[in-house]
Amino acid sequence: MGSISEYFGCNVFNDRVMKANLSAEVYQSLRKTMDEGAQLDPGVANAVATAMKDWAVSKGATHFTHWFQPLTGITAEKHDSFISPSPDGGVIMEFSGKELIKGEPDASSFPSGGLRATFEARGYTAWDPTSYAFIKGKTLCIPTAFCSYGGEALDKKTPLLRSMEALNKQALRILRLFGNTTAKCVRPAVGPEQEYFLITREMYDQRPDLRFTGRTLFGAKPPKGQQMEDHYFGVIKPRVQAYMDDLNEELWKQGILAKTEHNEVAPAQHELAPIYTTTNIATDHNQLTMEIMQKVAEKHGLVCLLHEKPFAGVNGSGKHNNWSIATDTGVNLLSPGDTPHENAQFLLILCAVIKAVDDYQDLLRITVATAGNDHRLGANEAPPAVVSIFLGDELNGILEAIENDTPYEGKEKTQLKLGVDVLPKFNRDTTDRNRTSPFAFTGNKFEFRMLGSANSIACTNIMLNTAVAESLKIYADTLEGAEDFETTLHEMIQKTIRDHKRIIFNGNGYDDAWIKEATEVRGLLNYRTTPDALPHLLDKKNVDMLVSHKVYTETELKSRCEITLDNYCKTVVIEANTMEDISKMQILPAVEKYVMDVSKAALAKKELDPSLECAYEMGIIRRLSALTDSIALRAEDLEKALIRLDNVGDVQKEAEMIRDEILPRMNELRLACDEAETLTAKDYWPFPKYGDLLFGVH
Repeated sequence: MGSISEYFGCNVFNDRVMKANLSAEVYQSLRKTMDEGAQLDPGVANAVATAMKDWAVSKGATHFTHWFQPLTGITAEKHDSFISPSPDGGVIMEFSGKELIKGEPDASSFPSGGLRATFEARGYTAWDPTSYAFIKGKTLCIPTAFCSYGGEALDKKTPLLRSMEALNKQALRILRLFGNTTAKCVRPAVGPEQEYFLITREMYDQRPDLRFTGRTLFGAKPPKGQQMEDHYFGVIKPRVQAYMDDLNEELWKQGILAKTEHNEVAPAQHELAPIYTTTNIATDHNQLTMEIMQKVAEKHGLVCLLHEKPFAGVNGSGKHNNWSIATDTGVNLLSPGDTPHENAQFLLILCAVIKAVDDYQDLLRITVATAGNDHRLGANEAPPAVVSIFLGDELNGILEAIENDTPYEGKEKTQLKLGVDVLPKFNRDTTDRNRTSPFAFTGNKFEFRMLGSANSIACTNIMLNTAVAESLKIYADTLEGAEDFETTLHEMIQKTIRDHKRIIFNGNGYDDAWIKEATEVRGLLNYRTTPDALPHLLDKKNVDMLVSHKVYTETELKSRCEITLDNYCKTVVIEANTMEDISKMQILPAVEKYVMDVSKAALAKKELDPSLECAYEMGIIRRLSALTDSIALRAEDLEKALIRLDNVGDVQKEAEMIRDEILPRMNELRLACDEAETLTAKDYWPFPKYGDLLFGVH
């Protein structure tokens, strides 16, 4: 294959391909639809469909699919071939504008949360022309929205596009107030950093917990984990580098802007980060990235683990959502400029984000609420469940000066003195980075760090876009009718700072004292688990805000609450059943066999020398015998709790019972099994241990 610039985006029906394959008139009409949301002309749709089909067939495609993102958390596709029968008994390759614009997949088996009855099977997919079609294998994939027969959104793309339009509408109102008449639209942009683990396929196949649940349900700590901090940014192993090289190539073919790769903190953990792009495209790209990561791993005899917490005792995996907003003319509205204290437009946009995060901190927490992420949040590599904003010293100083009506005395940029003359001299950034903050300003964007690695980024960006749109709407409503714009603007910024400064925290988010201060003094929310957080999706203030911006209907919100809680329950029940099965069918027999063999060894020693006490053997036998009894009792206790869970009926009560009864019993069973692992000879243990898994890729 040639240089990157030659093959980048070769599988994408992108702007370059459209220009080459569409007439100027059709191309301009399509661009107007993509850039300004203009209605698509049916004649244009037919021309685009023909060109898209011809291009795809020339690259070996035989089928097309409407590629969508249902509420399962993954993507979905149904393939149809391009062939149509011809009169002479052969076939011709056809693809119409109607087939491009609309599909009708069976919606009955996708989660709906009560939006429709099971027998109401019809669903529609609708082409999203703002996201480029692409080829995967021999199939032309057309990014689409997915809705029910009644028009309710059954996917994540539809509300995301709605939220982007809500933000665009309100941001343009603000820009016009500041005299900007040239910007036609404002778009949020995202760059999602993706963390993941790589382990060998051979070991993965021997771990039923990994195969059934994506995480290890058992595993004693190895002698070495991440204590030495020698893996982060360390030399990449040749086998991993080969995987990364192939992954980059496949991503670049799909036009995905994979930029950064490195080892993460935990052994076997790595990260990939792309360049920013428009949020709905970034969402499509991230879903495709996760799929390609797993497929490429198979070619290298590896498995890519995307679970938020695949291993206990070491870092879990997050997906840092770097978010900003910019005009179609390329102006980043979160860029402070050289003198942010004099940049009123920037300060107003900044205040809008601060207000949004404080007012809707519960919604941001809800978007990252999953069974897997509950194990990760609050640990050493992830922010706590309490949402707060880090701004850094300079912005914090500016806001304090505005609040107190005092002049801002900015600090001059400090030159770093490295103590070695040959090294280049450069200015220190005015703001450090805070890796413990859930929502940190990092120069010209905000980094939301609470997302789990397997999460779709759609939900977080839906809520963030809409919450900021709500802040901007409140500002625009006031400023548009103001007699004295400058005074009203100043008072509004000042009021926002006073009302919402509680959400700003520049210290250590891992400190227990902060959690106490946040909840008891500042009144911030601390929803530690998914069952704690999810019901608040339906709080009146949240429903009113999301419905008013036409991002969700109240019915759609109720369905999503139901679906997410149901997914939480099913996930943990599968894990609990898997634990019960492994402990009874694999761990107990293995430990019993080892105890029997140690007993035989003790008897053999006694036969040789009756005076021997066999203290080593008897100690092992006593400890493991007690543990096998404990494992059996705890597994039985877990089984009984699962039977009681079956009779609960209400999904919220099920989730609460899982939180209060099932998970504690799972933890107790794990503790007993993990202790038994430390006492059982390795050859007897039924599956690879943590040391093998974390250090097994050579």
